[in-house]
Amino acid sequence: MAWRLSCHQFRIQFCRHAQVKHVLQGTKPRRVSSAARVQHGGCPDRFSRAAGVGLFTCQARGFTSRSHPGVQQTPSGYDEAFRRARDHPEDFWGEQAENIVWTRRWDRVLDATDPVHPKWFPGGELNVCYNAVDRHVDAGFGDHTAIIYDSPVTNTIQHMSYREFQDQVSRFAGVLSKHGVQKGDRVLIYMPMTPHAMVAMLASARLGAIHSLVFGGFGGKELATRVGHAKPKVIVTASCGVEPSRIVQYQPMVQEALLLSGHQPAKVILYNRPVFSVSLPSDQWCCWEEEMALARPHDCVPVDAMFPLYLLYTSGTTGLPKAVVRPSGGHAVMLHWSMWNIYGIKPQEVWWAASDLGWVVGHSYICYAPLLHGNTTVMYEGKPVGTPDAGAFFRVMSQHRTAGMFTAPTAIRAIRKEDPNAELAKQYPLTQVSATKAI
Repeated sequence: MAWRLSCHQFRIQFCRHAQVKHVLQGTKPRRVSSAARVQHGGCPDRFSRAAGVGLFTCQARGFTSRSHPGVQQTPSGYDEAFRRARDHPEDFWGEQAENIVWTRRWDRVLDATDPVHPKWFPGGELNVCYNAVDRHVDAGFGDHTAIIYDSPVTNTIQHMSYREFQDQVSRFAGVLSKHGVQKGDRVLIYMPMTPHAMVAMLASARLGAIHSLVFGGFGGKELATRVGHAKPKVIVTASCGVEPSRIVQYQPMVQEALLLSGHQPAKVILYNRPVFSVSLPSDQWCCWEEEMALARPHDCVPVDAMFPLYLLYTSGTTGLPKAVVRPSGGHAVMLHWSMWNIYGIKPQEVWWAASDLGWVVGHSYICYAPLLHGNTTVMYEGKPVGTPDAGAFFRVMSQHRTAGMFTAPTAIRAIRKEDPNAELAKQYPLTQVSATKAI
């Protein structure tokens, strides 16, 4: 395993992400002197906030830009896209927005009257769930796999097609509606890494409700802070999370959070996992399976382009957690664009973001981006090492034939520590993975 090459490729991709940040914010990166480029090897790794130099100025070397699937451009194509998005954002993002289905076309692409809080696609209406699920079924791709659920901690591998996913999402939207969830209500999701979490996310979006998914590793106190702020109409949870060496019970932590927060939702919907089931403590709680058995599908509800898709709270390490709000329209346009133009992933290819739904990477690149783009997304309930060994990531990529992968340097370091010569990795052929996609 060429660890040095892999780290170099990751560094290039990180630099490219930094350049995209300037596209989204409409700011111009400050140039780095040629001396600084030489000192730091051409692509500077260090970053000086005071001087405003570093990663945000680095050109993405060795990557091609692709404006349409199947068409490869020269590296200068990316530079041109960057310049257009920076200098003519309305033209550039207006073109990209044509890849999203709108129930009402926008009045204009960008309203920057308030430069601190610009409005993207004001006047436009859409439903993100329709774009992520239903439209692929309507286009004839209902039998294509939407989710591959790979759980080494429960010894489970499950494939769910777009049509099956649509059925689950539309019926769970019916469950939420039955319990009073309407457009603008909040739905808090506290679940492990199972497809049920994504069903709850998309079902909320289907109704125009605002979901807030909380990382399953948080305890009752952290959960209470988020419950108290979001004040959800409904909480969706599971009986437990599964770690390599233990079961993490969720029900006691939800009960603690409700007590500490002082907020009482209309319902708490609990999914009893086969590995660990619990009894419902009161009539406020109801069973996922029983509700789904009687559920009726619910249609998609259009929302304004600036309407919140979800709330995602910061960790709270510098104070109380802050709720980050994602508007529906611009977020969907950007995520769809990024799958091909940033990661080079074609529709229907298999993509794996080795993260957790509780983090922003999980929201964007386990759930929304690959589904908006018509890809198969891998949902992994396991660890880089210990489930069962340091070859786990390579087994997933090889077995499911992923075309690209997104992971963190921390995971790569953990794998390298356990398997420094990549002996376990060599057992799994990765011929389908392009080097520029494995970051």
